[in-house]
Amino acid sequence: MFRNRKILSIFLSLMLIIGMVIGGTSSEVFAEGSTTITILHVNDVHGRLEPDEREGAMGFGVFKAKLDELREENPNLLLLNAGDALHGTTMVNLTDGEAMITMMNAVGFDALVPGNHDFNYGYDRLLELKELAEFPVIAANVVKEADGESDFDAYVIEEVDGVRVGIFGLATEETKFKSHPDNTVGITFVNPVEAAKEAVKALQDEGVDVVIALVHLGIEGTVDTTSKEVAENVEGIDLIIDGHSHEELNLTFGDALLVQAGSYLKNIGVVELEVSEGKVVNKDASLIPTADLAEVEPDKEIVAMVEKINEANKPILDVVVGKAKVELFGGREEGNSVRANETILGNLIADVMRESTGADIAFANGGGIRATIPEGEVKVDDIIKAFPFTNTIASIEITGQELMDALEHGVELYPEEAGWFPQISGMSMKFDPNKEKGSRVLEVVVGGKPFDINEKYILATNDFMASGGDDYTMFANKPFVAEGGLLSDVLIEHFKEVGEVTAELENRIVNLPVIEETAEEYVVELNDVLWKIAEKFGTTWEKLAEYNNLKNPHLIFPEQVILIP
Repeated sequence: MFRNRKILSIFLSLMLIIGMVIGGTSSEVFAEGSTTITILHVNDVHGRLEPDEREGAMGFGVFKAKLDELREENPNLLLLNAGDALHGTTMVNLTDGEAMITMMNAVGFDALVPGNHDFNYGYDRLLELKELAEFPVIAANVVKEADGESDFDAYVIEEVDGVRVGIFGLATEETKFKSHPDNTVGITFVNPVEAAKEAVKALQDEGVDVVIALVHLGIEGTVDTTSKEVAENVEGIDLIIDGHSHEELNLTFGDALLVQAGSYLKNIGVVELEVSEGKVVNKDASLIPTADLAEVEPDKEIVAMVEKINEANKPILDVVVGKAKVELFGGREEGNSVRANETILGNLIADVMRESTGADIAFANGGGIRATIPEGEVKVDDIIKAFPFTNTIASIEITGQELMDALEHGVELYPEEAGWFPQISGMSMKFDPNKEKGSRVLEVVVGGKPFDINEKYILATNDFMASGGDDYTMFANKPFVAEGGLLSDVLIEHFKEVGEVTAELENRIVNLPVIEETAEEYVVELNDVLWKIAEKFGTTWEKLAEYNNLKNPHLIFPEQVILIP
């Protein structure tokens, strides 16, 4: 077409200029001849198979439908899970995690790193679930204490349109205390930075083009090694997909892009990698929130699978786990609401939370208790109805001042009902709602000893409150000292262990004016009776009082008030 080379040169130059004008110079525009790989990621799903408007969870039906759309747009796609997937809701827990593995197989995950809660069914069960998975479960730093060998592959290599992508896994060292210690007996967690250095070198020796760290470490609020430390101290990582701290992250540390997609399947994380000549030359990260998927029709096959799981769980809900010797009241009857008064079920769940974690004290929010457990045989379903939310137990260290602030917050609306009214264990309190807010709590006893404002206490509560929920801001941003299972699961295990469960009101929370008013009413009634006795026997109040003081010194009549020591 172009016989004149000068004209051809001018044409090519013109086309180059036009391309620059149209395409712009944004780093988001990937060069011709490069390969674009889409990495989709989620973390801390915690068993959320179904949509949950309260939490913002999209559910696996919508998730799968959107995945299919994205795979149509770019078949060069990998789907990764940064841990805490297999435990967290009743429908998943009742199958010991199998329901989640089944669903992850159905949507087509490419890799999972185990989070601390993925160990909650025990280490042997985790290995069984690994065998059921149609995708690799990877962890470069989980080894057996006996011989240093691992039951997990350290990494996996995926070839995507000619590009070799190496993915290695890192699990948090905190699993030792953020899952029950029995779940990791004989297992140790190698320092993530050191394990990462070895994994990167091994992948580079394998000739990969892209190195991805799939980690369950968290970037802050943790005691041991964080994902930030890995990013700053390990060279050769292109992308770190993180979990554990339930954050939405898009950060760069040197050459490493670090991302996290929140929790509970509120978002789908998206990372676009441009790879050219064996190197990552561009990265772009974003999130697709549940709100953006309102018009997406849920995948029918996934919806049917979820319904099938629910049907299969019904017989499990009918299993009798023990007996209640008394009605375990946790309702909202007028004058006896779990949101304004100490209740029997509130005492029980607070006790179980404290005893299961070894904490000094425990707080349960009244709003988290939704039903009464009847006297007699108790089924799994009875407990789940009382504790339907997917709250797990968390222990944090608080100061005496923070404890006082929390108690003041707990009774600030009394006598009005409040979801944050505390049900407590390991302590007692007296308060006067007639005083100004912030100065209502008059007396606190912890472990049988007077409260010390300068002391530090280990508090067991639920993860919602421990994260500042119900406006318990004094608890927020504190590292978890320990973590436990779902409140419902822990209570089920308590019933199984004890057999016959009882609880009672113990004046853990005392409203001083109510007690005084009750005593005053009693005194007035008794005075009326004594006046009638005096009249019947033709005597006077004074003579009756004089006789009483001589014969019954435990009753005293100063003027017209009766005091009973």
